[in-house]
Amino acid sequence: MALPLAFFGVFFAYPVASIVGRGLKDDGQWQFARVGEVITDPRIGHVLWFTTWQAAASTALTLLLALPGAYVLARFDFPGKRLLRAVVTVPFVLPTVVVGSAFLALLGHGGLLDELWGVRLDTTVWAILLAHVFFNYAVVVRTVGGLWAQLDPRQEEAARVLGAGRFAAWRRVTLPALVPAIAAAALMVFLFTFTSFGVIQILGGPRYATLEVEIYQQTAQLLDLPTAAVLTLVQFAAVAALLGVHARTVRRREATLHLVDAAGTARRPRGAAEWTLLGSVLAVVALLVVVPLLVLVLRSFDGPDGYGLTYYRALASAGENGGTFVVAPLEAIGNSLAYGLAATAIAVVVGGLAAAALTRREGRLVRGFDALLMLPLGTSAVTVGFGFLISLDEPPLDLRTSWILVPLAQALVGVPFVVRTMLPVLRAVDARLREAAAVLGASPLRAWREVDLPLVGRALAVAAGFAFAVSLGEFGATVFIARPDSPTLPVAVARLLGRPGEMNYGQAMALSTILMLVCAVALLVLERVRTDRTGEF
Repeated sequence: MALPLAFFGVFFAYPVASIVGRGLKDDGQWQFARVGEVITDPRIGHVLWFTTWQAAASTALTLLLALPGAYVLARFDFPGKRLLRAVVTVPFVLPTVVVGSAFLALLGHGGLLDELWGVRLDTTVWAILLAHVFFNYAVVVRTVGGLWAQLDPRQEEAARVLGAGRFAAWRRVTLPALVPAIAAAALMVFLFTFTSFGVIQILGGPRYATLEVEIYQQTAQLLDLPTAAVLTLVQFAAVAALLGVHARTVRRREATLHLVDAAGTARRPRGAAEWTLLGSVLAVVALLVVVPLLVLVLRSFDGPDGYGLTYYRALASAGENGGTFVVAPLEAIGNSLAYGLAATAIAVVVGGLAAAALTRREGRLVRGFDALLMLPLGTSAVTVGFGFLISLDEPPLDLRTSWILVPLAQALVGVPFVVRTMLPVLRAVDARLREAAAVLGASPLRAWREVDLPLVGRALAVAAGFAFAVSLGEFGATVFIARPDSPTLPVAVARLLGRPGEMNYGQAMALSTILMLVCAVALLVLERVRTDRTGEF
């Protein structure tokens, strides 16, 4: 636990505490009266209520649409399965501002629905909910599907032999085993939608604002740090309460499971019902995921003189962007890949150690440590970004001019995904296997290498893929700390979207398409990774 605690203490708790302290202190005196003033403000109460219920609705809708997809990818074997798994993960790495722009093109004025049926959904809550499902579909599919694929299907078959119906066997045998993974996925989706920023700002219009949007407005536009600090504390309290409930309820449902090789559990669909289910999942993915992505691609080629490569050619020059960039926007691709790989390495090491510690220990200290690991997902990225700037500015932690600052911020978001992806599988490993290895003379390191790693190797690869994905798409904190001569792809897209003009908008769509393709290629490579023992991840 030592390294994860040190990492979160220095690069999360310290920066956030610094900016909160600066906002609530006046001439060295704490201004706690400001807390009551902000909390009792009716407008802030409305923002908090909307933030909570839209996150709950987004989570429920995501689970409803994504759990069938998790089952299909876990249990069925069909042509294009790897491609489908990569496609559903691509939206998760797109910056939220790009997701909002894509759905605005679909649902807004002049969008696809407006042209076909005269229906507009922009500035409505339905546009927000659909965009959130688009963004978080992969969280449920990968997190739940990763464990589902390793559950022995013979246990459910045995229940059916003993007289249980198909649904009763699933409800009594499979569902209890999946509860920890489903709860972990629901928790991550809720936290991401609870702190939603770009999607709300673009699709919500003036009617809807989350705590994250309000914090940004109070900080960047109104320069009201005291109010922003109070809202950050409110966000902290809400997330901590949620994590506490999760730790108390879900941990009691976890148990040792009999895990098998995921390659042996998938089969070809049989019967009309299974083929219909597969077709339904493919239809949902096509409408919810593929169509918005196609909008990005079409807009990137739709230049002022018709379809062509005009916007892509403009990306190679910094001078054609009216001073938007110091370097050519195309250089953001290499920057994002380098930052993403470094952030993935940090997240896998820190998150892997944290997950291992959580499986070996019990007690309140460990439950608190578990909650601490999830706090970055429920903390304002604006707060973290500003916190880095005002706290990591003195030796020995003067990192403002160091390239490592961006991967550190990205890793803060990646670590929770590593932990939540690996934890259900690590806790499902039978401890007697480790004990047997120890009796036979294996050291703790060798026991981990010979027993745990073959069973959790797939989850580790999925965790690394998630960490890399969120690193590529992280925007909220990176936008404040990325240097002008080293922008990431999301920062470059946001800068282009923030400037008027058809050329800037077209280049933003072109960069978004490149980000989508880079992610798809990386995920397809990840899908082909195999271990010598299992033939899977």
